[in-house]
Amino acid sequence: MIKMQVIGNLGKDCVVNTVNGKNVINFTVAHTERFRDSQGNQQEKTIWVDCAYWTDRTNLSQYLTKGKQVYVEGQPEARSFQRNDGTPGASLSLRVRDVQLLGGRGDQSASNSNPAAATSLSAAPASSANDQIDDLPF
Repeated sequence: MIKMQVIGNLGKDCVVNTVNGKNVINFTVAHTERFRDSQGNQQEKTIWVDCAYWTDRTNLSQYLTKGKQVYVEGQPEARSFQRNDGTPGASLSLRVRDVQLLGGRGDQSASNSNPAAATSLSAAPASSANDQIDDLPF
């Protein structure tokens, strides 16, 4: 299995669809890399990843809105196609296994400087503070 991890911002609000009786949440994540070219000029390159999250937990779609920063993990799929003008094109898609909210524009509840503030959308519900105590001596 090949695994891909992406941290980026949602390009638009997600869309919930039903395909053959199964729910899928579709969204796009933009990852921008900034670098200097050989002449020392600042450059940036944005890669868009089309994501499909097959899940019955469609209530999480309310949190997948434009501008939110997310971490997504899953199995990648590259597709090649021919554009209307005849030129070749390619797209990158991801079959999502895990989604975590990292924050976003105007979001004061989660901060990039505080990784503990990240919210996992595919993990089991968070346990209470009393569940965190264990009997290990170390």
